[in-house]
Amino acid sequence: MSASDDPRRVHFQSPEYLVDRLDAIAELFDKDRTDLLVEAIREYIEDTAESETFQELVATKYYDDQLDFETVKQLVGAETAQRLRLLKADLEDEPLDLAAPDDVDVYDGDATAVDTAADDDR
Repeated sequence: MSASDDPRRVHFQSPEYLVDRLDAIAELFDKDRTDLLVEAIREYIEDTAESETFQELVATKYYDDQLDFETVKQLVGAETAQRLRLLKADLEDEPLDLAAPDDVDVYDGDATAVDTAADDDR
């Protein structure tokens, strides 16, 4: 078990009817309430992390420097976080100040004109 898998005690309040339903489900499946809660939280986090809306929100906040890289990695995974970091670095780069080349013949002298008026008559 890694350090990140070590259990941490969490205390929160919930409406009584939810706890009663959770206990009934736990008893039905012969499971512990905590196991069901951890499973439900894990599934919620995975579903949320895969959501396009969520990933866009994370990206926006990361690009606006409201989230640091480690937090992004926790939220969307290492691979997506690395892609966002590369995109952010690319966005922060200064654009190259290059003039368009004027001595290059893109069509190599073989440009073809198209008469679009014939298409409009159809």
